[in-house]
Amino acid sequence: MLGLIGFLVIVWLVFVVVGLVVKGLFWLAIIGIVLLVATAVWGWIKRNASTGT
Repeated sequence: MLGLIGFLVIVWLVFVVVGLVVKGLFWLAIIGIVLLVATAVWGWIKRNASTGT
C-alpha cells in the first residue's frame, strides 16, 4: 500500500512540475497540488489506522 501511495505522490509531483514549467498549463499544476495533498492525507490516515493509533 505504501508503494502505491509513493508512486501516486511522484506522479502528482511530475504534474505539478510540468504545469509550472509549460506556459499555459497552470491548471495542471493546481490539479497536481490538490491530488498530492489528498494522497498525502489518505496515506497518513491509512498509516495511522494500520498502527492502531
